[in-house]
Amino acid sequence: MNAPAGVDLASIPDRIQSEVQRAIQRSIKGVEYIASSGPSLGSTPKDILAVRGTMNLYHYRPMADEIYRIPILIVMATTNRGYILDMVPGQSFIEFLLKRGYDVYMLDWSAPKPEEKRLRMEDYVLDFIPDCVRRVQQDSGEQDVTVIGYCFGGVLSLLYGSIFSDGPMKNLIYFTTPIDFREMKLFQNFSDRRYFDVVGLVDSVGNMPPELILQSFDMLRPASRVVGQIQLWENIWNDEFVKSYRMFDRWATDILPLAGEYFRTTTKDLMWDNKLYNGTMSVGGRAADLSKIKVPILHAVAEHDHIVPYDAAKHLIPRVSSTDKEEVMLKGGHVSLVAGPNAIRRLWPKLDSWLGGRSI
Repeated sequence: MNAPAGVDLASIPDRIQSEVQRAIQRSIKGVEYIASSGPSLGSTPKDILAVRGTMNLYHYRPMADEIYRIPILIVMATTNRGYILDMVPGQSFIEFLLKRGYDVYMLDWSAPKPEEKRLRMEDYVLDFIPDCVRRVQQDSGEQDVTVIGYCFGGVLSLLYGSIFSDGPMKNLIYFTTPIDFREMKLFQNFSDRRYFDVVGLVDSVGNMPPELILQSFDMLRPASRVVGQIQLWENIWNDEFVKSYRMFDRWATDILPLAGEYFRTTTKDLMWDNKLYNGTMSVGGRAADLSKIKVPILHAVAEHDHIVPYDAAKHLIPRVSSTDKEEVMLKGGHVSLVAGPNAIRRLWPKLDSWLGGRSI
């Protein structure tokens, strides 16, 4: 019998054997996956400078012989853990900065306790961030500080920068930071004031449960978790794929609750009234005027960001008065912009080239 055109009958036994071996590997690796705990994350050596309420201030130990003069304070989003920027060695943004000679501090967050449900936006912007800046100044011996904000950590540090525009900021850097909250389409629908009783919700439950926040993220891409699990099974024989999957899946599901009063203000002032975009935002009675920002500023946005679409982020650079300002759009999504192989190739070297000469 002749084989159909293009079919190599002689190769079929080898292909069957290859598939059988891969199926066996999947079974073995599947058992290993269930039995193991995954890689240790956030392990770059650091010292705890301060812990106060939900605020945690870390100082990472230097890895280079020569250190830039200007220290960096990274402000994380209040929903997520800071180890997304400190994965395993070789894939850690923190490690990259340290090896390039930067002096790195991080403002990370813990879950607010039930009694901390009354934490307000002003506690974060007018207290926690300024307190960390002062501590960085004291610890480093330098008056100038570069502030980097990721996602909603960018919103908080942007509010800080606009209110304390005459403060010690040397540079401002933002990753995927929204300005126009009307363009956060699904979150807009989720928090529609006609149906979403944020006052009653906060009064009833206090702090926002992480499950509610995680569900809102999952709704942006309803099938992504199922697709990810299918891809995991198909590639479970591949140790590097499994390692990467576990790191990012752990971070994506490790969501922090939000302090109730803070969540109420975020919903009303940003999601409903879009005050940051409209120029009417204030925190604790202090106007947050973006036009007062005049220091060098860099905003990195992701081409395929499904959480903070470009239309929500593109207004940041035009609103500030800095003469030294730049927006850079890079391939990737909301997370892959800052972590993983895409970030290693694109964002990290771009940031280093931009910041090096501005940190002396």
